Amino acid sequence: MTRPLNDFIRLFDASLTLDESLVAKKGNRYYLLNEDMKGFIREDFLYAGAYLGETRGGRFMPSFMLLAMIAETARNKTYVDGKTAWLFICGRDIFRRGITKMTGATGRNNCTLVMNKFDECLGFGCVLADLNGKAGTVAVKNVVDIGDFLRRER
Repeated sequence: MTRPLNDFIRLFDASLTLDESLVAKKGNRYYLLNEDMKGFIREDFLYAGAYLGETRGGRFMPSFMLLAMIAETARNKTYVDGKTAWLFICGRDIFRRGITKMTGATGRNNCTLVMNKFDECLGFGCVLADLNGKAGTVAVKNVVDIGDFLRRER
């Protein structure tokens, strides 16, 4: 049942292990429960515990709570300066000049968590180019960022 979650976590070379007995699935959504709550969950629940994310079209889309949990142990991270952090949470991609540091697998097509200077996870993206190429090209494609929720409220 937790395979989509575990596959997603592995994309960032993180070592987050979820107790499968505490993960509840409702339709295409996943929730993390605690031991006390586990006994109260019935089949017809609407929402329970910590929302981890959902599968859409065969692809897992994480919650920001899950991204924060992954960030604690993930190796694949891209750190950005303040201006780039703001542009990223506005839905923009990341150019090389805004990156201050990359760790873990930084090759093309790898997933990377996007972190600000305070080590807070802003979302994640896909590495499109290494840092040694042209300065004006996109280095990380924005997949999901914390500003997404606010943009949906229009």
